[in-house]
Amino acid sequence: MVNVRDLDPSASPLDYYGSELRRLREEAKLTQGQLGGIVFCTASLIGQIETAKKVPTREFSERVDAALGTGGFFSRLVGLVLRSQLPTWFQPYAEMEAKATYISTYQAQLVHGLLQTEDYARAVLGAWKTEGVDAQVAARMDRQRILDRPTPPLLWVVLAEAVLHQEIGGPEVMRAQLAHLLGLQKRDWVKIQILPFASGAHAGLPGTFTLLRFEDDPDLVYTEDFVQGHMTANPDAVREGSLRYDHLQAAALSVEDSAALIARVMEERYEHQSVSDGRELA
Repeated sequence: MVNVRDLDPSASPLDYYGSELRRLREEAKLTQGQLGGIVFCTASLIGQIETAKKVPTREFSERVDAALGTGGFFSRLVGLVLRSQLPTWFQPYAEMEAKATYISTYQAQLVHGLLQTEDYARAVLGAWKTEGVDAQVAARMDRQRILDRPTPPLLWVVLAEAVLHQEIGGPEVMRAQLAHLLGLQKRDWVKIQILPFASGAHAGLPGTFTLLRFEDDPDLVYTEDFVQGHMTANPDAVREGSLRYDHLQAAALSVEDSAALIARVMEERYEHQSVSDGRELA
């Protein structure tokens, strides 16, 4: 086990968080077990966070702030810690996403990260690796906080119909994910359209992409491959992306018809689930 005294606080936001947690806990003359008892967790978890072996959650940080009287220090720091868990190449995009006033995206294979449930995100992120999944899921969930701000960005999403049928994480996870989409549709600042199979050849065939618009900065277009993401403010690329998105919106079902399709797929495809003894669960 790494000795916490050997941590370099400047090595990463997580190391800094851990070193400060230990310093402030010791200043309060609390053992790991005593602090754990106050914030409703184990001494082991306190130790893992202090040694940068475990990524803290926002809820944990709020409880530690209350327990140690740190004036919201850890609650502010945890956002930086969670963002640092995102892939290095994705972090610049996440920073711009958080500043955007209008996010429009076409997704060909998956529900967009801002709309994913925790279980769906875990299934996606854990599809080909197991290490660090918990931290990346926490970081993805934290990204979604921008939709709960007093002035959230307008998020307009076009999903290929295939996204509704691609079973990620199993029927229960998919049912909850589609129900989540329907719930999000009730927010005035979230619009979801489904591009139906019947649309045939369409402007999104080259793949998924996202447009970010800002109050004072140039628009951006973002794409990614299986290795990394690509973000550009090149006017020609932004114009091309905007034109393609306009065509996709025109070809997609209306917001109302899209909600009806999501509900129908949820009920018809994921309502009844077989269990090992042949019975069905509603």
